[in-house]
Amino acid sequence: MHLRSEPSILYFGTPVVLIGTCNENGSYNLAPMSSIFWLGWRCMLGLSAVSKTTENILRTKECVLNLPSVAQVAAVNRLARTTGSDPIPAGKLQKGYRYEPDKFETAGLTPLTADTVSAPRVSECPVQLEAILEGTYGLAQHSETQRGKILTLEMRITRVHLDENILMKGQENKVDPDKWRPLIMSFQEFYGLGDKLHPSTLAEIDESLYRTPDIAAGR
Repeated sequence: MHLRSEPSILYFGTPVVLIGTCNENGSYNLAPMSSIFWLGWRCMLGLSAVSKTTENILRTKECVLNLPSVAQVAAVNRLARTTGSDPIPAGKLQKGYRYEPDKFETAGLTPLTADTVSAPRVSECPVQLEAILEGTYGLAQHSETQRGKILTLEMRITRVHLDENILMKGQENKVDPDKWRPLIMSFQEFYGLGDKLHPSTLAEIDESLYRTPDIAAGR
């Protein structure tokens, strides 16, 4: 039986991402989030308009999207309720956030230089996606109480770095889904993927048919 329900959030399960950006003074910021989806070599980020990460992306027009595996869950959790914003935004202050200027040290993670952007990669993350800002769109524009509080950012991937241990044998451009174990956030809790449940008809399509001009543009 289905019941009418009003959950405060609708986070039914999405990958966790550590967004690396550059602060005004050249130091690095690192922030976990999970409001993201990809199409081709582009993705959409959903972020608070007043977060340090959003501020940095809007100013620099770039970031690195670092995808942790289940092995990095403790490091990700150490960043929970930390912010690079000082003063702390009222909404985060209410939720118990604290100001933390050195996110990499707090998490116990290692920054790496990127190839096409100034933002940092995370050495420990198996997937590192360098990206530039292509568009900014407001969410809830028709709501007087929410307008201007949430932004969706369109990012174009310019360079992909993949740990060889998650690639299909003999194929440097194809991730093996049996090896890649992304960290998943579902209703504020951490989860991982289980075993494959059923053969997929979509998987019969050659991945190369999904390639877009963005791939060549990022070289």
